[in-house]
Amino acid sequence: MRWAGQTLDVDDGALPGLERAGLVRSVATPEFEGVTFHEVLCKSALSRVPDGSALPFRWSINPMRGCLHQCRYCFARPTHEYLDLDAGRDFDSQIVVKVNVAAVLRRELARRSWKREPVALGTNTDPYQRAEGRYRLMPAIIGALAESGTPLSILTKGTLLHRDLPLLGLAARQVPVSVAVSLAIGDPDLQKAIEPGTPSPAARLDLIRAIREAGLEPHVMVAPVIPYLTDGKRDLDELFGRIAAAGAHSVTVFPMHLRGSTRGWFLGWLAEAHPALVRRYRQLYGRGAYVPAEYKAWLRARVDPLLDAHGLSQGAREQADRAQGPAAGRAPGLHDDARPPALTLF
Repeated sequence: MRWAGQTLDVDDGALPGLERAGLVRSVATPEFEGVTFHEVLCKSALSRVPDGSALPFRWSINPMRGCLHQCRYCFARPTHEYLDLDAGRDFDSQIVVKVNVAAVLRRELARRSWKREPVALGTNTDPYQRAEGRYRLMPAIIGALAESGTPLSILTKGTLLHRDLPLLGLAARQVPVSVAVSLAIGDPDLQKAIEPGTPSPAARLDLIRAIREAGLEPHVMVAPVIPYLTDGKRDLDELFGRIAAAGAHSVTVFPMHLRGSTRGWFLGWLAEAHPALVRRYRQLYGRGAYVPAEYKAWLRARVDPLLDAHGLSQGAREQADRAQGPAAGRAPGLHDDARPPALTLF
């Protein structure tokens, strides 16, 4: 049975933070070895994006906190610290599930004050991580948004999205629906090292094809580009070619940033897996979270001609500008085979 063998634990050492989140119970099951699900009752489903954000939406929904994809660069890792959990292994294995999210969402969408503004899913943690197969939160969320006349967008690495493509096709008859797949690494060995819980590149390419066949226009986020590991011209050209052949409508590209405790988590892995790159990273990122303008410009100059060559530029530059800000302009005089610019120590 689906729930066979599960154990309940309400004496978790992280209870103080989880109690603030509305903890109902903590569940462990053999189907997800090493993972604990903390089921909570949320008070709100819709999250307001801070004013002044460059994001093209003002509202988001995150049905879960923490992510089984275990991406080492994930910018959402520090959010686990708000629950007295750590941003490293806890983020990968202590998954907070808002079991009542769809019911709360329906109440919020029914308010007279709701103006049916676009809502994004997948902005913090992936709504189609493996845990969605257990909890099945997304069908009711999609249904609530569509029935209320609210446009929606989804960003995911999860091939579980296949399950809901018929539902998204129906929703698209009622409201604007945007679906994007995150695929930043084409090399399957490197992908498994950096994103150990995610579906393979080949599986995500199949998902892009399926989205196209379902009558939707798949967008692809080749993000983040990881300096010195995935920013080579040959790597990017091959990946863009495979994405175009799968039927993607457009692509957005931007470089990795390392905010808060994500920085230490990623650099700790880098020191073990690629120790020769640690000094370069300390130069490139200095003491901050973002690569400098020189690297952004270098990457933009490399990426734009490749996107043009593969017919993936539609909408990509405008979206990249929103994601990277005004410092990401094209840099003059960089050759196609150039490496990232030499940077002095900060």
